[in-house]
This record gives sequence, C-alpha cells and structure tokens, in this order.
Amino acid sequence: MIGRLRGVVAEVAEEDALIDVAGVGYVVRCGSRTLGRLPEIGHEAVLHVETQWGEQTGMKLYGFLSREERRAFVILQSIQGVGPKAALGVLDVLSPAELAAAAAREDKAAVARAQGVGPKLALRIVVELKDKPISDGPVAAFHAGVPAAQPAKVSLAGEAVAALMGLGVAEVSARRVVEQAAGRLGDDAPAPALIKAALQELGR
Repeated sequence: MIGRLRGVVAEVAEEDALIDVAGVGYVVRCGSRTLGRLPEIGHEAVLHVETQWGEQTGMKLYGFLSREERRAFVILQSIQGVGPKAALGVLDVLSPAELAAAAAREDKAAVARAQGVGPKLALRIVVELKDKPISDGPVAAFHAGVPAAQPAKVSLAGEAVAALMGLGVAEVSARRVVEQAAGRLGDDAPAPALIKAALQELGR
C-alpha cells in the first residue's frame, strides 16, 4: 500500500494531479483545496496518500498535504453513506480542525456546504464524528472537558467562493479564481474585493 509520495508535480487537472516519482507517474486524486495548494508544475511535492482498491476500478490513490487531512478522510468514510467523493467534498470546505469544531457543536449546516452532502448526511456526519479524534486541536480540548473554542467563521475566501457559486460558477473554477485573486490582493482582502477580482479573472 502506498502511504506517501515525494516527487515532481507533472500535471494538475480538475480532480487529480500527476506526480512523477523517479520517472514513474502516479495519478493522485485530490480535493480542490489540496490541488490549489500544490507547488507549481516542475516543483517537488510531498503527498500523504490513502490507497484504496476496487474490483472494477483497481487501485486509486487519494492525496493530502497533511497526515491530519488523510486521517479525517479515512474517518469520514467510516460513516455510512460517505464515500471518497463526499469525504473530499467535506475537506474542501472544512479543514480537519474546522470539521472537529463543527462536530463538537453539531453544526450540520457547515458540513452541508460540501458538494454532494445533503442535510440528512450532514447531520449523520456531525453526530458520528462528535467523539472521534479528527483533529489534534479542537477535538483534544473538547475531550479534555475544556470549553470548545468559538465556532470558526467562514473565511473571506470561502465567502467569495460561495458567492461565485451562487452566480452559477462551478466550484472548482470558483476556488481557482478566488485563490488567484487572494494571491494578488492578500489573504486579508475583504470578500467583495475578492469577488470582484475573481470575476475579472473569469473574464480573461
């Protein structure tokens, strides 16, 4: 089983990346958040990999930039109704720490923002994850009896992505142009400025 890959980013597509390891190209399925944070093509990347087998699909590799993300991906799939696609969708809208916080406060609305996750499945996810060690941050504090941190606010970039999706822009495209806009304007740029710059990117 492949658990980690270190190699050069050869290609990046909408749903996966091709990582060249000593001349062998590995196709690794990644969420849009991970794909957007990969180094540029031609640069080295390290991915934590979850290997899955299927009788019809054969071997599939799912890649993450941290062990924590990989662990959350595995835990999510232990929940009935959550497959790889839904698990990646959840991790696209919530980091492991944010997911742990959402589960601690039973915030199904935060989880339901994930593509392919409806209200019923979102409720099941937060209920089943409430007592599982998803993250080393909020979950550890929660289990120790320490009051949970204040609910994490939706990031400015997240607000901009949601606004673009409301205008009919595909999620992958929305995240790409918002990340490009944030790169130009800075991470602290207000959501309206990010939206405007992202729309300009789409118009190019």
